[in-house]
Amino acid sequence: MYDTPAYEAETEGVLIRVRPSYLAGQSDPDGGRWVWAYQVEIVNLTPTAIQLMARRWVITDGQGRVEEVRGAGVVGEQPVIKPGDSYSYASGCPLGTPSGSMVGGYYMTDASGRSFEAAIPAFSLDVPGDRRVLN
Repeated sequence: MYDTPAYEAETEGVLIRVRPSYLAGQSDPDGGRWVWAYQVEIVNLTPTAIQLMARRWVITDGQGRVEEVRGAGVVGEQPVIKPGDSYSYASGCPLGTPSGSMVGGYYMTDASGRSFEAAIPAFSLDVPGDRRVLN
């Protein structure tokens, strides 16, 4: 189902797993547009419920141009994840180059009201068959 490996990071008992996939059918290389989808799974390994309040992404294209994206929740939601449960969603990213990378963080709040940032692992956006930017 996935044409690339999963990238993982764990912060304070929150495991974040990302699987990017190149979308050839939505890309237009001749027009300078390459598109990727990415599936994110957030696993709560803590003994208390957590809520994803906001996100921060740093997107870098193959020429080093950086865009930072911040916003409330993900895909219009601020999910509460119970202990031992997970939350998954899919999103996408267009670039003006055939490779790039993304990294970021989710701002979480636990059941006691404590806030922390869970790291989203850096992951590579590469056209299949091209040189990988990240391992």
